[in-house]
Amino acid sequence: MKYLTSQFNKESKIKFPEEITVYDTTLRDGEQTPGVCLRTPEKVEIAKKLDELGIHQIESGFPVVSNEEKRSIKAIVNEDLNAKILCLSRTKKSDIDTAIDCDVDGVITFMGTSDLHLKHKIKMSREEILNICMNSIEHAKDHGLFVAFSAEDATRTDLDFLKKIYKRADDFGVDRIHIADTVGAISPYGMDYLVKEIRPTIKADIALHCHNDFGMALSNSIAGLLAGANAVSTTVNGIGERAGNTSLEELIMSLKFIYGIDLGFNISKFYELSKLVESLTHVKIPYNKPIVGKNIFRHESGIHVDAVIEEPLTYEPFLPELIGHQRRIVLGKHSGCRAVRAKLNECGIDVTRDELCKIVEKVKNKREEGKYINDEIFNTIVRSVRGPFEL
Repeated sequence: MKYLTSQFNKESKIKFPEEITVYDTTLRDGEQTPGVCLRTPEKVEIAKKLDELGIHQIESGFPVVSNEEKRSIKAIVNEDLNAKILCLSRTKKSDIDTAIDCDVDGVITFMGTSDLHLKHKIKMSREEILNICMNSIEHAKDHGLFVAFSAEDATRTDLDFLKKIYKRADDFGVDRIHIADTVGAISPYGMDYLVKEIRPTIKADIALHCHNDFGMALSNSIAGLLAGANAVSTTVNGIGERAGNTSLEELIMSLKFIYGIDLGFNISKFYELSKLVESLTHVKIPYNKPIVGKNIFRHESGIHVDAVIEEPLTYEPFLPELIGHQRRIVLGKHSGCRAVRAKLNECGIDVTRDELCKIVEKVKNKREEGKYINDEIFNTIVRSVRGPFEL
């Protein structure tokens, strides 16, 4: 596997948990992206592709939302995937009973815990929600489910109360507590502090559910893992409400290639999975999206192209083939002779050195006129220099 990272990564004194669980919420939080609505066959298709990747847990949806949502979750369960299938539920007995009826492996039950949420959304006191949350956890555990408790808006919750509700959940046998950075308002340093405050008080696993409102979801997730959390919530392409969630592909590839933490995922499926989610959700992948964006392995600058042709790792952190992506040499105003020669070779066209220089000059001029150098325009340029030819 060909890739190179900074030598300083190896010299840094950092330590991750021995086991890290990745639970993907593309089918729940990802579907809450404004304008996205996935049908049952589409949800099943994404779930199967996530399973091919080797995802540990799939948060398959929120079954009380609609009958169709419930059918989708049941259909995913019936696929008998290797991944554990979870669903979201409020801290209500009826929600948990609906989840049980879907035959899922576990539930993520949630409650807003910040004073902001208590006052303006829930309109209950801290003691009231403590009792409600523990009753729901107890009900789910009594039915043999894996149970996670998520404190919504945890990163804006009073720390003493947050520790109290997590400790109570731990005492009631919850399998995992979730730190939900609901509006992406924490920093990596803040996440480090928060996890280190919580970790000594509970025995359960700690998960991180980070939103990307300030562009720090990935950094916050990694900071939380280094501080002692051992599970992370992700979405394919980082989709989700507002600015989205921690990107699955960015997290896994960063852990693997920057930190040397291989979680055993079949990374060759990443580009295929990314394009599938783009197609079914109609949420376009930005060209500069890390890992899977169209431009990540496209090169135009003559200096870059010369080096990449000689050794791809000069301007690529890893080979695109590893994730099912591909390299493209793009012609434009920054192109040099080597890039144009490579394109000519690709087309099976021989030219003299003088002809090559003329073609390079015309390519630059045409691009500066605002024309994108596609195959048709390139062939026209070549014909204008050396006359008719057959491909």
